[in-house]
Amino acid sequence: MENREPASSAAVTASILVVGDEILSGRTKDKNIGYIAEFLTGAGIDVKEVRVVPDVEERIVEAVNALRSHYDYVLSTGGIGPTHDDITADSIAKAFGVSIDVSPQAVEIMTRHYGGAEHLTPARLRMARIPDGAELVLNPVSAAPGFMIGNVIVMAGVPNIMQRMLDNAIKKMRVGAVTLSDSVSPGPGIGEGIIAAPLAAIAEAHPEVSIGSYPSFGPAGFQTQLVIRGKDAAKVAAAKAEVEAMVAGIKR
Repeated sequence: MENREPASSAAVTASILVVGDEILSGRTKDKNIGYIAEFLTGAGIDVKEVRVVPDVEERIVEAVNALRSHYDYVLSTGGIGPTHDDITADSIAKAFGVSIDVSPQAVEIMTRHYGGAEHLTPARLRMARIPDGAELVLNPVSAAPGFMIGNVIVMAGVPNIMQRMLDNAIKKMRVGAVTLSDSVSPGPGIGEGIIAAPLAAIAEAHPEVSIGSYPSFGPAGFQTQLVIRGKDAAKVAAAKAEVEAMVAGIKR
């Protein structure tokens, strides 16, 4: 990450766009959303929205244009392979209103990987097609690159490939202040219905932090975890102190 733009005090936002009929059908279980969200959070980039769309050009174009106008970055996974239903690159080009063609730089990278130009079949060359004006996002696993155009970053859907591409993509991104997180556990038997009103009052008094309530049921019974998040350590600590005091005051 040494080549990234310097961290900014302003919030940096992102959205994730997952492309693929196989995700929507349930045949393939997505393993990328959580990884990307955690990775970006650690880099000071806040993921604000996730969309999953089918392998349909119109839907991809619509989603890309909507997301790129609302967030600093859009990270797309899936649909850049060698088969007929891999249409993400073409759809991104259409969303930006640019042409798409085989990239000489991508061809050079893939030629080295496959051991000669004679091994670049028409199917493999499909993966070298890059929208005009885009920068390559290198793929050290299987060579076929992703790309970045405007604020949209396009990566493979295969998790281990996507993860290595993301390592390269982050170098092109502006990062912000990292979100800090702390938590309070009221203990078993204290449900959201008991803490909802005082917790809402604390949240209102601390607008610069986010306070979430996450219920669960385990061996000890029903319990709730209260999570406080924010960019400023002092403000997170102040909100946490009030949450702890609220919890301590609950009659058990």
